[in-house]
This record gives sequence, C-alpha cells and structure tokens, in this order.
Amino acid sequence: MSHPHHQVLIIGGGTAGLTVAARLRRKGVRGVAIIEPSAHHYYQPLWTLVGGGAADLASTVRPEADYIPKGTHWVQDWAEEVDPVRREVRTRGGLSLGYDFLVVAPGIQLDWDKVPGLREALETPFVSSNYAFHLAAKTWEMVRAFKGGTALFTHPATPVKCAGAPQKIMYLVADHLRRSGLAERSRVVFGSAGKAIFGVKPFADVLEGVVQRYGIDTRFCHNLVEVRPEQREALFAVTRDGREERVTIGYDMLHVTPPQSAPDFIKRSPLAHQHGPNAGWVKAHKHTLQHPDHPNVFALGDASDLPTSRTGAAIRAEAPVLVENLIAVMEGRTPTARYDGYASCPLVTGYGKLLLAEFDYDGKPAPSIPLINTLVERRDMWLLKKYGLPRMYWDLMLRGRA
Repeated sequence: MSHPHHQVLIIGGGTAGLTVAARLRRKGVRGVAIIEPSAHHYYQPLWTLVGGGAADLASTVRPEADYIPKGTHWVQDWAEEVDPVRREVRTRGGLSLGYDFLVVAPGIQLDWDKVPGLREALETPFVSSNYAFHLAAKTWEMVRAFKGGTALFTHPATPVKCAGAPQKIMYLVADHLRRSGLAERSRVVFGSAGKAIFGVKPFADVLEGVVQRYGIDTRFCHNLVEVRPEQREALFAVTRDGREERVTIGYDMLHVTPPQSAPDFIKRSPLAHQHGPNAGWVKAHKHTLQHPDHPNVFALGDASDLPTSRTGAAIRAEAPVLVENLIAVMEGRTPTARYDGYASCPLVTGYGKLLLAEFDYDGKPAPSIPLINTLVERRDMWLLKKYGLPRMYWDLMLRGRA
C-alpha cells in the first residue's frame, strides 16, 4: 500500500520531530510529513515534579494534533522499516512512504522487560518510575505513604533521556523526608551504574555537597538487573577488580529508571551503527547532524549517536542547526551550520532549589543566562523549571520560535 511521496519525511512527532517540522514550516518548506502514532504529546520534564507532588499531571499532556504545523501531513502510524537506498519508510499499518529527505527523530525506547521482575514490581505500591506518564503520579502516592525504611533509587548502565532525572526525584524525596520528620528513620540509597554523581565536574562538585547534605548512601557501579517484589529486594550487578558479583539491597520504596535504547526498528535499520559502543543508535555527524552514509538523511534527539545528553534543551540547540543544514543540502549547498554539543540539565536538588547544569561537547560549563551564577542551587531556576520552561516549550519551541 503506497502513500504520496514527501519532500521531507520526519520519523517521530515528539520534541525533536515537532520542533523541526515547525521550523521547516517557518522557512517555507513544503511537502513535509510526520510519522507519529500517539494522539497525545507529553512534556516529560515536569514528571519529576509530579512525582514529588509539586506539579499536576494533567498539565503535562496535550493533543498531538494541536502541534502538527499547518500544511504538514500527519501519518498516525508506527514506523517499522527504513530503506535509505529506495528512500522509503514502511509503517506497521502497511504504508510505504517515499521521501527525498529524511529526518530521524523517533525518541528513545524504555526497556522495562530487560529487568526481570520489574513489571510485576510496578504493580505493587512500593515501586514506581517517573519515566512513564501513568506512573509519575503514583510516585507521589508512594512517597506520601512511606513511613520510614530504605528509599532506593536506580540509574541503569544504558544511556537514558535526561540523565539527571534518576537523582532529581531522589533529592525531592530526601527533602520531603527531612520536612516530614522521617529522615531519622529513613535511609536514602542511590544505586547507579555510573562511576560518579555527574559527568561534568563543576556541577558534580555541587551535587556531591547535596548528597552529603541529605546523607544519601551512593552506590556507584551498581547496575540493577532484577527486582524481587515479594521480598522487596533489588539485585545489582557490581564489578569489582574486574569481577562481577551480585549485591542485594532491600527496599521499602523503590524508584526505578529503566534501561533504555534506540527503538527496535532503528537498531535493525541501515541507518544505525551495527557494532561498537554506539551499536543501535542512528549515525549523525556530531556538528552538522547529517548522516555520514546517506547525505539526504539527518538525525537529532534521543535516538541519535550524538555524544551529548539526551534532553529537550539539547534538541532546542540541535533543531535550528539541522534545519539550516537540511535546507542547504536541499538547495545543493554544503551544510555549514554547527552544533557544539550544548545540553542543559535542570537538576532539582530540593523543593524550591535547582542547579542549572549547562555544558557542551568538551564537558565545559556553557551558561546561557547572563549575569547569574549557575554553579549554585537557585530558587529562581526552580521557578524557571516549574513555570517558565513549560510555557517556552508549548508556546515557543514546538512552534519553531525558540
């Protein structure tokens, strides 16, 4: 079953896909289509605050149709197969979509089933995750019901969207326990597969102070491999002196960040790395975002191999570069716009406190707001996250204006 040929086909109507589509529309590019199965669009950064009881879940979801740019064709289906030689994308519904240029932005896949026992554990009142819309509000119910014991938080060995999110909820819970008088009979544990609290040292130094303030027990190089809901136990793979062993940590409350990967159809496609540390992720030139093997293909966002954080702020910096370079290639010119790896992670460190971590490919702080010190926890940055950034997202970024 065929469908009309499109000048530009965008896989994914999430943050990256919609932002690119809106910017193409503003540049006057016609013949654009988006493949996106979901009828809803989510502002996921607020799920941390929902899980901490500081934001309303309903405010994080709006109809996808409201953000498909005028004149852009919406194919409400799942992409299933990409053939860059024939310049076709086949969908689960049986469509075969032709294109001149392809933008790959399908987002990231949550691999809940990679951790045995996790799905069953999520059915209990003691386990939740802010990485799912239907679970974020449950996190707050779990926190409110907690009366002491071990509060365990995990961070997997895989890349994840918003690498700060696994610890943001931990700081909110630690602050909540202190305010509720439960800190003395509670233990907050962070089981992280990472080697440090954060990858950019100036911000890591601040976060180590936050960890110390709350008395959090950090367990690095701990990768969650199983949950035993009946025993309320989490099993971690821990590598010590080149040998892997299993460590069990009991919990009274568990917040899990699931392992994540590129969508399965991307892993199978010729657009992805087939071997090496980037296996499964879409190839993209780190500065131009152009595919190295297929010059009419561009990629951005969470499914790309760009060596930066998978955040909405990174996409906001990537999208204008991609659009400028895509139009250059469409017009037979060499792409010259460059993305420098800018990403931002607004790290909530307590109620009314936020550390705005902004950095580039070199791991250097890259502050975007002049005249303020972003190497400290700030109340104004908390207000920016809670009120300013959602408004900018819905009204400006998804409209191609920011």
